[in-house]
Amino acid sequence: MFSAVWKKISQGNYSSVYVLVGLEHYFFDETIRRMKQSLNQKEETDVIVFDLDEVPVQYVIEEADTLPFFSERKLIIAKNASFLKATEKGKEKIEHDLKALEKWMNHQSETAIVIFIAPYEKMDERKKIAKLMKEKAVFLEAKSLEGNDLRVWIQSTVQHEGKTIGEEAIQLLIEVIGHDLVQLQSEIKKMAIYLGEETEISTSIIEILLSKTLEQDAFQLLNAYLRGDTSTALSVYHDLLRQKEEPIKLTGLLASQIRLMSNVTYLRKKGYHAQAIAKQLKVNPYRVKLIVESRNPIDEKRLLHVMHRLADADLKLKTSSGNRDRILEYLLMSKI
Repeated sequence: MFSAVWKKISQGNYSSVYVLVGLEHYFFDETIRRMKQSLNQKEETDVIVFDLDEVPVQYVIEEADTLPFFSERKLIIAKNASFLKATEKGKEKIEHDLKALEKWMNHQSETAIVIFIAPYEKMDERKKIAKLMKEKAVFLEAKSLEGNDLRVWIQSTVQHEGKTIGEEAIQLLIEVIGHDLVQLQSEIKKMAIYLGEETEISTSIIEILLSKTLEQDAFQLLNAYLRGDTSTALSVYHDLLRQKEEPIKLTGLLASQIRLMSNVTYLRKKGYHAQAIAKQLKVNPYRVKLIVESRNPIDEKRLLHVMHRLADADLKLKTSSGNRDRILEYLLMSKI
């Protein structure tokens, strides 16, 4: 659906209102980029951005109905259209005049293009305004790509950078990064620049260049601690301290990893496979794969024991006025 709309935009065939709903920010960014590129081919276009968590939708309507000064059309981006999702009455951040928006949707501006961004899993289709916007605007769902669709997208993005990539490298890319298209695109660009005149993005290039995340460092630290490798655990910990990471933040990450290990163990006993576990827990499949394929699985009693130690360290970190770096260091030096 997005590709068909992008094609129309590139041809200068615009609609007055677009509504983008979903969690995949790549589609938001790419739609806006393509719209700006197309509009600016003719003339420099006014671009106005509103955050609907900060201002009412009336501002958008007023701006859309005001004639542009220097161009034929203006582009208005209305972020965080929370009035499209289900919210408890009285808990809305801003009071939006939805009656005015309904009226305007039936008489849209001819000199403005408005893109409403709703970065939520889905909108509440019971709402009158949601039904109206779906009927009167170009409505697009920004869903994460899965399976073959994701592989095709990676292949296309790599080709756009003038490079090639094999099936094994695509699989590794997905395992390590996950399905976040913005991050995938960023890493592909980085690898294309690194390769220079060379053409293939191989598994070895991916392993060399993919930036280690804080979560991966925490996983390495915890695994070393759990298998009794104090030297490696302390080495990783001191590296993180040199990177200005706070011990209290690291304690939270380690506790989060323990909870993930425990949940993965429980779901495996229930008969779930790794991919299904990742989907159920809404985490990167690579993190689940590392736990599932661990040569030395940790029993749940030991995990619970470590969780109690982390809770004790967390309390000390929040109440101590001394050298807080030492608190987590002492934990890592102690035997389980």
